[in-house]
Amino acid sequence: MFRSVRSAGSVHAMGTTIDIARPDGSTCPAYHASADGPGLVVVQEWWGLNPQIKTTADRFAAAGFNAVVPDLYRGKLTTDAEEANHLMTNLDFGNAVVDVKACLQHLKQGGAKAGVLGFCMGGALTILAAVNVPETDAGVCFYGIPPAEFADPATIKIPFMAHFATVDDWCTPEAVDGLENKLKAGGVDYELFRYQGRQHAFMNEARPEVYDAEAAKVAWDRSVTFLRGKLQA
Repeated sequence: MFRSVRSAGSVHAMGTTIDIARPDGSTCPAYHASADGPGLVVVQEWWGLNPQIKTTADRFAAAGFNAVVPDLYRGKLTTDAEEANHLMTNLDFGNAVVDVKACLQHLKQGGAKAGVLGFCMGGALTILAAVNVPETDAGVCFYGIPPAEFADPATIKIPFMAHFATVDDWCTPEAVDGLENKLKAGGVDYELFRYQGRQHAFMNEARPEVYDAEAAKVAWDRSVTFLRGKLQA
């Protein structure tokens, strides 16, 4: 199930744009990097569905995951942090969770398991999905924590992994401690990793000012191994 899909010839060099049916009858546009394996919803940072997150989905497809990235901003993109903050602030997170749910339902047609993995804003949405979307079979969060009123991490009932930088003014070490305390209190099946001296968004190779190749490789390997173990049929 987890063979290299590139060598098998079953993944495109670039994915395709598809429309996914939502439970409310509307559709969610998404980027699809196809592979013959378990499903994985990859959730964007606050920049939008940009080339970097598409490349990340391609990498997961190459690792054997049938990857889908919902276009939460419906085509809007930015490279400006102030505008990205504006887009995120104005995002209806409840509606975004429905997008994630729709993608999971799409990926699970035919009986495959499917997980959610997200970065920054997408990491917070991963926790929201882990709490609120029963179709989620496993979750991997990168440096994102939702407001407490949106989700209680202690109620997560699926295998969960989280990655955080220690130099982060959003997901501060204190905030991460608070998250872990809730996971422990809820008896959640979790693994949480702190990357010492690394900065927020250390996985994003398109941001050389914060990217850390060593930490990114370790986090990637941990995540792929975890997802393969939890999503294997």
